[in-house]
Amino acid sequence: LKSLSDMLKGKQGRFRQNLLGKRVDYSGRSVIVVGPYLKFHQCGLPKKMALELFKPFVFNRLEDKGYATTIKTAKKMVEQERSEVWEVLEEVVKNHPVLLNRAPTLHRLGIQAFEPLLIEGKAIQVHPMVCTAFNADFDGDQMA
Repeated sequence: LKSLSDMLKGKQGRFRQNLLGKRVDYSGRSVIVVGPYLKFHQCGLPKKMALELFKPFVFNRLEDKGYATTIKTAKKMVEQERSEVWEVLEEVVKNHPVLLNRAPTLHRLGIQAFEPLLIEGKAIQVHPMVCTAFNADFDGDQMA
């Protein structure tokens, strides 16, 4: 039997478990690695992460282009990762900048917008010169 104070305090308590942190839709988190070939305003976004982030846009674009007749068939195409899906994803990310945030966000440069470039792998790539603003380095830092 837990007391009221036990239910509120600590890592598993109500405050830290539910009230201070919440899940956010259409967001992702990954380790950052150096992308020296990138321009300052670009970031390398893993293809699988981008597909998850831009799913609603990909569904609509697949329908608009005639690759899928319904959202249900578009979902199946995305699950199967067909070549048309990657083609559409390339188009979608061109028109949508992404926000990169490195916790803790202490000033306004802790969150910045970038033009995503689709890359293979699971790590987010950033130009080494933008790390100063984020107070980031490449020893395992994560960004969302």
